[in-house]
Amino acid sequence: MLSLLKSNTKKRYRLQIAITFAAVLVFNTATLFGSTINDRVLIGAIGIFAIYLPPTLLYFTEKGKKNFFRTFYILCYVVFEILIAIRAAYRYMYPQNQFFSYDILDSLYSIGLFLVALVGIVGFLLLVKEKQDDKIQQLLDDKNQFFSIISHDLRGPVGAAASLSELLAEDVGKYSRDEIREISEMLYQSNKNSYKLLENLLEWSRVQTGTITFIPKKILLNTLIDENIELCKNAALNKNIHLLFEPSGIIEADADKNMIDTVLRNLLNNAIKFTDKNGKVEVRLLKTDGKAEISIIDNGIGIPNTIKEKLFKINRKVIQKGTQNETGSGLGLLLCSEFVNLHKGKIWAESEEGNGSTFKFTLPLLNTSSNR
Repeated sequence: MLSLLKSNTKKRYRLQIAITFAAVLVFNTATLFGSTINDRVLIGAIGIFAIYLPPTLLYFTEKGKKNFFRTFYILCYVVFEILIAIRAAYRYMYPQNQFFSYDILDSLYSIGLFLVALVGIVGFLLLVKEKQDDKIQQLLDDKNQFFSIISHDLRGPVGAAASLSELLAEDVGKYSRDEIREISEMLYQSNKNSYKLLENLLEWSRVQTGTITFIPKKILLNTLIDENIELCKNAALNKNIHLLFEPSGIIEADADKNMIDTVLRNLLNNAIKFTDKNGKVEVRLLKTDGKAEISIIDNGIGIPNTIKEKLFKINRKVIQKGTQNETGSGLGLLLCSEFVNLHKGKIWAESEEGNGSTFKFTLPLLNTSSNR
């Protein structure tokens, strides 16, 4: 029943476990102290009623469109709740001396319970099938988007590279040295974009097929960030962007170095891409809530709300050009999300259009007392 809720959180499960534990504890305590059969029947009925009540109420009070099949499935348990309540009330008014009774009400109760259980089992099997169908549809959607990225985003830089190469191959002699340099720079940038996209596609496909190896080790985040800032310096110098790193101390994490390198490079390159000339990109490292939190902050063009909600999702096309018309597929952010999730961390964006962006992600600390 809990799996039908949109707000399906650990808190819900903990509540159900607590209610179940309390019901079992009260029932066994009553039995231990020699309570009557009738009292035990009442306690059991009230306990079961309490266990099923919260998810039933949550489903019908939850906002959003309701699925007919799921509503019917829940209604079966509503009938179950009503039967338990009627039986508890009846036994309160007409106590019994035996655990099992054979009067008309109990017979109808048993038949009704059997039918509800039967419908519930069939409904559960159909629910499993529905979830499998949804998962298959999601995989198909992801596959279609994957091929869309390959056909659209890869064709652009590859086509540009082919056109520029053709210009040079046809008659290189008619171009001046400055023109050849300009064409070469454009060719280099086009090939660089193609390589970057292919690299992200390869990494993402390895994650999806489960062939990537996740090897978390002790790493010093300060050093890792310094190394990636150094790698991004040339891109920042081309736009005269100032790169800063402000750690709140020396922080170690339990992480896969190659994956976090990829996350940092993608986020730093994005920050540089969407920051104007003479801008600033700042990296912050701190501890929060028992985790290491890394923030990449820029004072660039920001992210419109229509795009922000599509970040980290492959089935949503993200189109936003950089300050020098740099293009991208959004696959880099998807890859960042996959890698951070493998670390049981969280990644999110905070931004307003025209006021810069902040991308944050968390990693598990190696030791809660690692600051020194």
